[in-house]
Amino acid sequence: MRVLGIETSCDETGVAIFDSKKGLLAHAIHSQATLHAEYGGVVPELASRDHIRQCLPLITQVLDEASLKGSEIDGVAYTAGPGLIGALLVGTSIARSLAWSWQVPAIAVHHMEGHLLAPMLEENAPCLPFIALLVSGGHTLLVEVHEIGRYKILGESVDDAAGEAFDKTAKLLGLGYPGGPALAQLALLGQPDRFKFPRPMTNRPGLDFSFSGLKTFAVNTLASHENNSQTRADIAYAFEDAVVDTLTIKCKRALQQTQLTRLVIAGGVSANHKLQQKLAQLMTQRGGEVYYPRQEFCTDNGAMIAYAGYLRLQAGQSQTLSMNAKARWPLEDLSPLPSSPKRCR
Repeated sequence: MRVLGIETSCDETGVAIFDSKKGLLAHAIHSQATLHAEYGGVVPELASRDHIRQCLPLITQVLDEASLKGSEIDGVAYTAGPGLIGALLVGTSIARSLAWSWQVPAIAVHHMEGHLLAPMLEENAPCLPFIALLVSGGHTLLVEVHEIGRYKILGESVDDAAGEAFDKTAKLLGLGYPGGPALAQLALLGQPDRFKFPRPMTNRPGLDFSFSGLKTFAVNTLASHENNSQTRADIAYAFEDAVVDTLTIKCKRALQQTQLTRLVIAGGVSANHKLQQKLAQLMTQRGGEVYYPRQEFCTDNGAMIAYAGYLRLQAGQSQTLSMNAKARWPLEDLSPLPSSPKRCR
């Protein structure tokens, strides 16, 4: 089965083709970072219009790279939510139209399930069950996964997601958009011991997150010290350290609570090197393993949507012709698959 995947939930247009026998055949991503940089964040209307401009050329590109024609595609998968509703409708309408034209089934994919399954595209793929830490600009979730489609939310952010907090703090420090990678780069120049930021919600039971207070702490720290390049670098270091420590502490709690030994990390923030190192150390200490997608699949991409769509299409699921994009879509509302790949004891 060959599945075309389309991702248009926010500010990246992603298209890919997954083959059930050969794996990923081709993929392409167009980033809108330059488009939104002058506004310091994503402008939904501009995002939607750019998806319209980019989506069809990217589909043509991946078909050419895979040496395929549209008639050789067996199914179309598309991100139906959660995300920016205008952007989602672009991908949904194009996917539904192509599926109708090619007379193949279409499947709506949950954006966060796509991220959760992205490490399955790697040679060293995780097997079930595992704990998933999903960290992006819009979401921070700890999920217990025993079957594909059967998810238990153990903890989530009660305010800003981790990626959102990175972007807001980066903007405070005068960095460009997207702010997360820029802040991590600036943090390399910071002094480790100058500032100590709190680790929010780690002094109480539970697995929920709260990152908005760290942004306020950064504002107050900058206001009470000389605003120069070293101070900004030191704040960046302390902020990143606090977020990474908080995520690591919560992951440790989730692993202890569930007694699971595998940890998956996915989403844009999973590309953060300090977070990868901390979680690798944690899993080594616990005698477990950590998995994350390659760098290009940490952010939004069509490959994860094509793979997630393939699993559901293979299980016999598909959508009607009606449009079904959802700005909000709880992960726990998904239906489990009849069988899940690679289950370990």
